[in-house]
Amino acid sequence: MSEQGNKRFSDEADVLLIGAGIMSATLGAMLRQLEPSWTQVVYERLDGPAQESSYALNNAGTGHSALCELNYTPEKKGKIDVSKAMAINEKFQLSRQFWTHQIGRGVLENPGNFINRVPHVSFAQGEEQIDYLRRRYDILSANHMFPEMHFTRDPQEFSDKLPLMAKGRDFAEEPVAISWTDTGTDINYGALTKQFLEDAQRQGTVVRYGHEVVNIKRAGKFWEVTVRNVHTGDKQVTRARFVFVGAGGYALDLLGKAGVPEVRGYAGFPISGMWLRTTNQELVQQHQAKVYGKAKVGAPPMSVPHLDLRVIDGEQSLLFGPYGGWSPKFLKKGSYLDLFKSIRPDNLTSYLGVAATNLGLVKYLVEEVFKDFDGRLDVLREYYPEADGKDWETVVAGQRVQVIKPAGAPTFGSLEFGTALVNDQDGTIAGILGASPGASITPAAMLELLERCFGEHMIDWADTLHEMFPTYGTSLKRDANAYNEQWETTQKALGLVDAQ
Repeated sequence: MSEQGNKRFSDEADVLLIGAGIMSATLGAMLRQLEPSWTQVVYERLDGPAQESSYALNNAGTGHSALCELNYTPEKKGKIDVSKAMAINEKFQLSRQFWTHQIGRGVLENPGNFINRVPHVSFAQGEEQIDYLRRRYDILSANHMFPEMHFTRDPQEFSDKLPLMAKGRDFAEEPVAISWTDTGTDINYGALTKQFLEDAQRQGTVVRYGHEVVNIKRAGKFWEVTVRNVHTGDKQVTRARFVFVGAGGYALDLLGKAGVPEVRGYAGFPISGMWLRTTNQELVQQHQAKVYGKAKVGAPPMSVPHLDLRVIDGEQSLLFGPYGGWSPKFLKKGSYLDLFKSIRPDNLTSYLGVAATNLGLVKYLVEEVFKDFDGRLDVLREYYPEADGKDWETVVAGQRVQVIKPAGAPTFGSLEFGTALVNDQDGTIAGILGASPGASITPAAMLELLERCFGEHMIDWADTLHEMFPTYGTSLKRDANAYNEQWETTQKALGLVDAQ
């Protein structure tokens, strides 16, 4: 420990990671292999890893690869746009490749602890949605990135595939259809994060829980990061050459405190959520799938309704939702003052602009906030008509902060849905903003971070990066042979081959 003026410094670190979630855990694993000599330290405000967005019940647990998520295939002027679906699918393949590589190195053990094969199903109600789903299926099923897709509007086939959803359903009154693939996955990102961080500590990474980063300041070639022990109140300053802000909803505030000009004018809009959950195994065994439907008008993409099989620490349950909600907190375990403290002169117009141009979202959130348990149960019955309230409980989901980008007149602010990487010009500090598809594409996001922030190392790292990502630099959208080869390899390594 060194002293400088009135500051108390811990040992200097080459890499400082803020937040013990899937983002920091993944970046740390990459850099430990690329530069074993670099020192790393992780600071987490809570008393354990993966307790915010990465915690299993705080997210959908879907291996987001656009197999069933209809919001990734929007209809524009009568045509279905699959470009976003293909981009997300390609990024998820990089996740599979990276996890496969980490299993081979012994960093990750027993993939069944964090990834399991669960069919992904798209659900359409009424002739208009069925027509859309059929056209979507025709396009995707012809693409090598969406193997083994099926479509049906036959009531008997629907009942065979989804017996729980068929119970009590009047197929004559309202026709339905589904498209599906049995190659989808359910992922426990919390368990995955823990495995990464346990290995990190074995390799010498310092992980300090119960330590909150309260300020970041530039000091020459270093960043001085002020950290407070949440239990004792003691503060210390750690100096680091590179800082990654993987602090969920608090990332934008910390990047602002660091004076990163790239986030000037940015704001955040918090959205909370809830699930209905059942552990009744009689019901669970009748719904062995993830079923995604169409979002209601005005609902944010992260609130697309879905009835999911979840596998968490070996236990199966069903989740339905998420039901939208609102709280001024920027983290589930944050402060009710978070939103108000985030308003600054440079982002006030961004907030006002979004408030004026997103009245549909505001209306949706107000309706969701005032929806009681019976109201949420009514929504569930659109998927499972015979749902009985005694089988279900309400579970609070994670808190998400949607990014508001500054914009010119007449909007003055643009509400963004998705995952965004932000870094300063010299590449010494970076952070992740936004939400879904988030955790599913973390390795791809961190690969982009390496390219932006460590460009001078990329040539030296090329061989190792190709070990981590065998198709790095290859367009899987164009190269069907490369896609198929890696698909078979990762299917076997992740324990996903023919579960039947």
